[in-house]
Formats: sequence, structure tokens, C-alpha cells
Amino acid sequence: MSDKEANVFERIESESVTPMSRRERWSETFDAWVVTPFEIIWEDSRTKLGSIILLGYVLMGTVGVWITEPPELNEGPAYLGMFNSDYVVQPFGIPEFTILGWTYTGIWKFPLGTNNWGVGIMEQAVHATPDMLLMALAGGGFMTIVAVLTGTLAGYKRGAIGRVILTAIDIQITIPGLPLLIVVAVALSPSNPILVGILLSIDGWPNLARSLYSQVISTREESYVEASRTIGLGSGSIIRDDILPSVMPYVMINFMRNTVRVIHASVALYFLGALPLTRNNWGIMLDKSFDYVSLLTLNNMNWVLTPIILIGGLGFATILLSQGLDRLFNPRVRARHSDEGDGITSYD
Repeated sequence: MSDKEANVFERIESESVTPMSRRERWSETFDAWVVTPFEIIWEDSRTKLGSIILLGYVLMGTVGVWITEPPELNEGPAYLGMFNSDYVVQPFGIPEFTILGWTYTGIWKFPLGTNNWGVGIMEQAVHATPDMLLMALAGGGFMTIVAVLTGTLAGYKRGAIGRVILTAIDIQITIPGLPLLIVVAVALSPSNPILVGILLSIDGWPNLARSLYSQVISTREESYVEASRTIGLGSGSIIRDDILPSVMPYVMINFMRNTVRVIHASVALYFLGALPLTRNNWGIMLDKSFDYVSLLTLNNMNWVLTPIILIGGLGFATILLSQGLDRLFNPRVRARHSDEGDGITSYD
């Protein structure tokens, strides 16, 4: 008997089990959705490293924003007018100010140096992080939810409903993605990061929905799904308990990929000027830095490399995390952790 068929029989037997108290239900839910996933993630080196890196980005976007000054309030430009002194940007951005005969090197005030207006690069990068994370989560979440709803429903229902949904998916696939994004970005000029993320994901969900459609068609014919239909379970229960768990590893991997895709698309459109340059953003940092960078003398390279490293690090973290998420939805691994938590020895 396979693990999925065993889950069906467990659901049948659960109807005759003595009802649990509210405390026991909360404890079981907490163990299934918090404790067990954390244990599975933490024992895999890839997901562990990816989680630590992502945690660093979250801390940079929360604690970092709290302890650093916003770039628009930075004192850098004020030094030029206030003290009428020469402002120098060295190859890696360490500024020097001469005030009343004293030379001040701002390496501690500006650890990553400054741009040509005396604004700290670290402050720009830190205060751009919250918008970038919101943008990635909104775009990746919207893309994944729409794809799961349309692909799963079309694959399971079939019939007229399935054909209509599948036709809409195929039409969306034929629309060129990049021109669509540029036209929408220029026409709407969104500034809210959540809205930007959603708009940048409108061309990404059809491919995932088409793949899920194919997987759901094959999964709905499995014996454990047929057993659920035989005992009279509804379509919602079958999709939730039988169909979605089988495709969830693929969905989560694509969610991680979609978040990175939204980041790359936003940076590209900000760099090209298709999105309004009204908020602090890694793409805006690149757009402004390339007006002053010199690849021959390496001037202002810290201004260019900082957002590039941040973008690459975020993509690297999501790839590591997605590679280990397959174990999170493996029924054998989850059962082993649940058994260990109950003090029961399991044998695969």
C-alpha cells in the first residue's frame, strides 16, 4: 500500500475515532504545520543555508531600516553646502571631508561608501529591501495562486469548465511577455511595491498553470483519488487532500523561482526607466550608478556592485531553499518526524 492510499484510509478511520479536545487539536495542528516543517527544513543543509540568508534579508528590511537613516535624510549632501569643502569619492567610495583644517574620513559613517551626491550606498540598499521583498512576495504569490486555481480546476473538472479555463491559459501564453510588461508599466506607472509585483507577474502564471493541468490529469486517475471518490468525498476535499499535496513540491519550487523572476523584471524595468523612479529601489540604484561608473578606472564600482550582489544573493537563497522543499512534502519524511515527536520508532 502506498503512502497516499494509506492517507485515504486514515481519513476514513478518523471518522470513528473519539473526538479530540480543542487543546489536542491545536497541539496536533501546531506540530503538523510548524514543528515538523521546521525540523525537516533544518536537517537539510541547503534549506538551512537558504533560510539563514533569507532571514538576513528580512532583518535588513526590518531591523536595518529601523537603525539606519533613510537615504533622503542622509547628511552627505549637506556637508557640501554647509562647510563649502571639496567632496572626494575614492575608488571604493570612502569619502573625505576637510573641515577647518581637519580631514574627516567617513568609513564608519558610510561603510559601503557613497554615491556622487554624498548619500550612503548602504542606506540606499537597506531602505530599498522592504519594497523589494514586498514586490517579490506579492508577485510570486499572485502568480502561484492564479496558476494553482486555474490549472488544478481545469485538470480536475475537465468538461466545459476545463476547456474554457484551458483556452484562456493558452491565449495568455501566446502574448509576448516583455512587451506586455513594458506597456502595462508605462501605462499605469505604479509606485506601490505590491501593485508593481502583481503587474510584473501577469505573464508568468500561464506556463505554471499549463504544467499543473497536465499533472492533475494524471493524478486524478490514481487509485487513491478513485478511492476518495468512491467513499463519497467532495471535489473540494479531494483536491485539497489528494491532488494538491502531490503537486505542491512543484508549486513551491515555482513559487521560489517566480519571486526571483519578479525581482529581476522589476530591476530591469526600473533600470530602463519603464517604471517611475519615485521610490528607493535596487534597479534605480543601478540606473543612476551607470551614469557615473567607469569600468576602466573602477570609479563608483561599489555603487554598481552593491545592488548586483544583493540581487544575486536573494536569488541564490531562494534556489537553495527550493531545492530542499521537496522533502517538506514527502509523506514518508513527514511521517517519520511525526512518529519521532510521538516517541515512536518508524522504519522505512
